[in-house]
Amino acid sequence: MINRRKFIQSSLTSGAAVPFASALRGLEAQAETGAKQFSWSESMAAGGGVLVTLPEREPARDMSSLPWHMRVRRVGQTNMTEHDPAVMNIEEWADFWHSAQADVVFVSVTGILAFYPSKVPFHKHGKFLNGRDFFGECVTAARKRGMRVVARMSPDLNWPDALAAHPEWAMRHRDGSVQHNGQEPRLFKTCMFSSYMDDYVPAIMREINSLYEVDCFYTNGWPPLGSLPDCHCAICSKLPSSDTPAYWRIFTDRVLELWAKYDAIAKEKNPESFFFANSGGNVRGGPNLARLGETAKWFQADNQGRTWEEPEVWGCSLQGRVCNAVLDGKFAANVTAAYSTGSPGWRNLSKSAEETRMWLNETLASGMAPYLHFVGAEGGAGLDLRWQDLGKEYFRWTAKHDRHFANRRSIANIGVVIGQSTQLLYSGPATARTRHYMRETTQGIYDALLWRRFAFDFVHEDRLEPERIARYRALVLPNVAMLSDRQCQQLRDYVNAGGSLMGSFETSLYDENLKPRANFGLADVFGISKAGEAVGTNGNPYYAWIEQENAARAHAILAGFADTRWLPGAENRVPLNPIADPLLTVVPGFVRYPPELAYPPVPHTTEPAVVLRDKGAGRTAWFSGDVERTYWLTGHGDLLRLIHNTLRWLTRDERMVIVEGPGFVEMFCWETDPGYAVHLLNYTNPNTHHGWLRSVVSQGPQQVRMNLPSGVRVKTVDLLRSEVSLPFKMNGQDLRFTIPSLDDYEVAAVTIT
Repeated sequence: MINRRKFIQSSLTSGAAVPFASALRGLEAQAETGAKQFSWSESMAAGGGVLVTLPEREPARDMSSLPWHMRVRRVGQTNMTEHDPAVMNIEEWADFWHSAQADVVFVSVTGILAFYPSKVPFHKHGKFLNGRDFFGECVTAARKRGMRVVARMSPDLNWPDALAAHPEWAMRHRDGSVQHNGQEPRLFKTCMFSSYMDDYVPAIMREINSLYEVDCFYTNGWPPLGSLPDCHCAICSKLPSSDTPAYWRIFTDRVLELWAKYDAIAKEKNPESFFFANSGGNVRGGPNLARLGETAKWFQADNQGRTWEEPEVWGCSLQGRVCNAVLDGKFAANVTAAYSTGSPGWRNLSKSAEETRMWLNETLASGMAPYLHFVGAEGGAGLDLRWQDLGKEYFRWTAKHDRHFANRRSIANIGVVIGQSTQLLYSGPATARTRHYMRETTQGIYDALLWRRFAFDFVHEDRLEPERIARYRALVLPNVAMLSDRQCQQLRDYVNAGGSLMGSFETSLYDENLKPRANFGLADVFGISKAGEAVGTNGNPYYAWIEQENAARAHAILAGFADTRWLPGAENRVPLNPIADPLLTVVPGFVRYPPELAYPPVPHTTEPAVVLRDKGAGRTAWFSGDVERTYWLTGHGDLLRLIHNTLRWLTRDERMVIVEGPGFVEMFCWETDPGYAVHLLNYTNPNTHHGWLRSVVSQGPQQVRMNLPSGVRVKTVDLLRSEVSLPFKMNGQDLRFTIPSLDDYEVAAVTIT
C-alpha cells in the first residue's frame, strides 16, 4: 500500500499541480488542533463552494527555443479539388491566408490525385492538371508570404488500375470481395497492413522531398477515427477479430510503426521536418491515445463540426479536453469546417457564421490552435465566399491576443477518466451494449459537469501514475467497465493517498481483455460486492428509496430532496449485496402501463443504490446504475442534482475557480504565460443539442473568483472579445471581478506582475 504522504510528496517533487495536497495538510492541522471542520450545510447556503488556492506557477518558458510548430497559432486550408488547377487563382489564395495571418497552410499532394507531375506508379494525375505543377506553385506562393507548408496526402483510397496490379492492397469483406468507397465506387479502400503503406506512401513522400521545400507531411483519412477497421484480406484474416482488445493493440502497434517510418522519411531532407496523421475521434479515438500522445508532435484533431452521431454543440471542447489528457502540452489543432457539416451536408456551402465561430471559440477555449478549412476554390457566380470574412476577422482577433492563448496548464480539481478501451470495445456480444451506449454515458457526465461549471479535465486510463492524478481532488469513473489490475491498483493507491473517487454501474467489472471478473476490480475500494448480473428496465426503471425519514437533515448528497422519499434510478444496474446503514436502497422496477399496475410489488429492499465511504481525507461514491447515461437520456433534474451533490460531497465542495451567473456555460481556466485566462462558452441556445447556432442568446453578469498563489499580484483584467479592461478587487490573494455580459464567448485575461 502506498503511503499517502509519500504519494503527495512524489507529485510535489515532479512539479505536478497538487492543490488538494495543501487541503490535506490543512485538514490534518485542524484535526491536530481540534479546530471545527467545514460545514457542508454552510457551503450549500453559500452556493459557491470553497475556493482553494491555485497551485504555484510553473517556470516561464523561452518561446523562441521551442520548435517551429509549437509557435503556430493559426492554420488555414483550402482543401483542393480535382478541378481547382483549372479555376483557382493561386496568388489570391495565398493572399487570403496571409491576410488572415495564418502561420501555416495545408497544400494537397494526395495519394488519390496528384497535384503535381508525379512519376510514382498509380499516383493518378487529375484530369485538369495537364502537366502543371500546381502543388509547387502553391508552395512557392505560400513561402513567398512567410507561411509554412504542410504536404497533405490521403492514403486511404486508390483507383482500379492500382487494384488490378496490386490486389493485395485492398481491404476485403468477409466473403473476400473488395471494399469500395460508398460514394465513389471506383475507389477501393486500402489496407493499412498491406505493402501499400510500406511502399507506395513512402515513394510519394520521397518524391515530394526531392522536388519541394515543405515543412512537414500529413496523412488525411488514416488512421481511422472513432472505430477500428474491419478487413478480411490475406493479412488481416490472420489477425484477431477487429472488435477485440488484442486487435486494438496490434492496430496501435501498426499505426505507430508506420508513423515512425514516415517521420524518418520526412527528416531525410530536413531534420526539423516531421510526420503526423489524422487524429481525433474524441474519447473513442482510433489508436491508443496515450501511446499516440507520446509519439505525435502535432495532434490533428479532425473534429470538423457537429454530426448526426455527435449533435451536441460542445463536441469541439470535448475533443480539446481529450488532447489535454494525452499530450503534456504538445501542439494540437482542431479542424473547423466552414462548410456545411452534418448528414446530409453540403461540402461547398458555408454553414451559419454563429456555428462556425462557436467551433473556433471552443478550439481556443479548450487549448487547441484554431484551424479553418473549406473545400474547393470554384470561381464564378456560384462561389460562396461568406466564410472568408468570418475566418479573417477571427484569425486577426486571435493574433492580437496570442500571448493569452499560450497555455501552460489547465486549472482543474476534478478528473474524468475517459476509458478509451471501454469506449471502443465495450459494445458487442460480451456486454450486449450498442456503440452509442458509451457515447450517451460520456455526454451525460459532460453535460452534468457543465451545468455546475465544475473545473475538470479528462484523464486517460493509461495515464494514472501518481504524478499525473495527485493534482485532482476527485476522479470520476463514468462506467469505465474495462480496467486492468494495474489500473485498479493505481486508483486504489490514489484513494489511499487521500483522493476521492466516484464510479458507476460496471466500472472495473471487466479486465483489459474484456474478460468479466467475478466481482468488481475496485470492490474493496468502494466497499461493494456484486450480487447478480446487470438488470435492465421493463417499464419503470428502479427507484431509489431514501432511508432517512427527514431528508432535510439527511446526508449531503440528498440536499434538495426534503419532500420525497423516492428518487429516480438508472435504466440499468448491477445488483449489490446489502451494506450496513444504506443511504439509498433499490425499489425494483415495475410496469408503467397499465396505470393500475404502476406500483411497486416489492416496496422496500436492502439492496443499496448508492454506497458512500469516508476514507480519511478521501471519499468514495458508487452508483449501482448507469446514472450518467440515464440522466443524458431523460434530462431528469433529480438525477442531475444527485450527481452534483455527490461531486460536491466528494470534493468537500472545493473549487479552483468560481464563476456564478445565468446561462448554460462551459468554463475553462488556464495558467498562461502572462497570468491566467478564464474562458466562458455560452451554450444557452435552442440549438445547443441539434442543428447549428443561428443566433446568440446573451447572458447577464458573470461573477468570477480565484484565489491566487502567494506573492502573485494582478496588473490588469481584460476581456479579450469585448476588448475592454475590467475593474477588479483583491482581498489578500482572493481575486474578484465581474464580466458584465456574455455573448457567445468571452475570455477574461488576468495579467500578473
